[in-house]
Amino acid sequence: MPYDLQTWIKVAAFAGGGLAMGFGAIGAAIGEGYTAAQANSALARNPGSVGTIFKSMLVGQAIAESASIFALVIAMILLFSNFTATSYVTVAGLLGAGLSIGFGAIGSGVGSGFPAGAACIGMGRQPAMSGRLTTNMLIGSAVCQTPSIFALVTSFILIFSDFSKVPVNPAWAALLGAGFASGLGAIGSGIGGGVVAEASCEGIARHPASVRQVTNIMLLGQAITQTPAILGLLVSFILIFKKFTATDAIAPGMALLSAGLCMGIGAIGPGLGEGIASSGGVRWIARNPAFTGTLTRTMLVGMAVAESTAIYSMVIALVLVFVV
Repeated sequence: MPYDLQTWIKVAAFAGGGLAMGFGAIGAAIGEGYTAAQANSALARNPGSVGTIFKSMLVGQAIAESASIFALVIAMILLFSNFTATSYVTVAGLLGAGLSIGFGAIGSGVGSGFPAGAACIGMGRQPAMSGRLTTNMLIGSAVCQTPSIFALVTSFILIFSDFSKVPVNPAWAALLGAGFASGLGAIGSGIGGGVVAEASCEGIARHPASVRQVTNIMLLGQAITQTPAILGLLVSFILIFKKFTATDAIAPGMALLSAGLCMGIGAIGPGLGEGIASSGGVRWIARNPAFTGTLTRTMLVGMAVAESTAIYSMVIALVLVFVV
């Protein structure tokens, strides 16, 4: 039986809401579980620090939870808003919004658990450094949330923009591609940023005197680790705001959808790889601060090489958008 436009909009909104919260619950739960496991390990090592470790565990879990809260917000908007539209492009926009924040919350949730768990372990080893470890954990975990915020921004744009004047084909594919680019592109950067922050907390606990160098290099490493997610956001914006010519052919739409998938999937590995490379630099700077310059240069070169594959993905995505 045929369905009218408003029926399809409701279908897309309900499906998008389910995808947003379903995928969005994955990362936070893993990150929170990891934090709790490390807190138990720390308490077994130093039961006398139970109060400090327990509070740090809860704070770390609360930060990891924020990514899933973003997903919950989008899901609630999709489920309970009365969307009125005159174009089937809105259907793709609502689905893309759910996919964006659903995938985008995974990496940030997992990544935020790493520094929280490492801070708990560090407090068990070095109770006197609890304040410094808490500060470092908060900063590192907060940076881990930025990829999910990129995905959240994309979701809001897809939900609240007016697509009534854009052609259904190929715009439907562009909006779905935008959701994939921001959502999938946030996974690697979110986890990679957490790996860097985890190494930082471990380093401060092992060598408290290196706290300044370790924190600075952590922030540098995390900043670079976010670049694949930024490239995903860039491709998403291009797909959302580029003007398209109406067509009956399916190939242009598939090119735009593939561009989003290419950039989204292609950003996962570089985000993880850069996080691993940076964690090595941070970890060894903590043990040997005298060689901070040499270790930082090596870390940056290694991260730049890992970043190259994200750039390759962006090049292909742009070719799919503007050339093919």
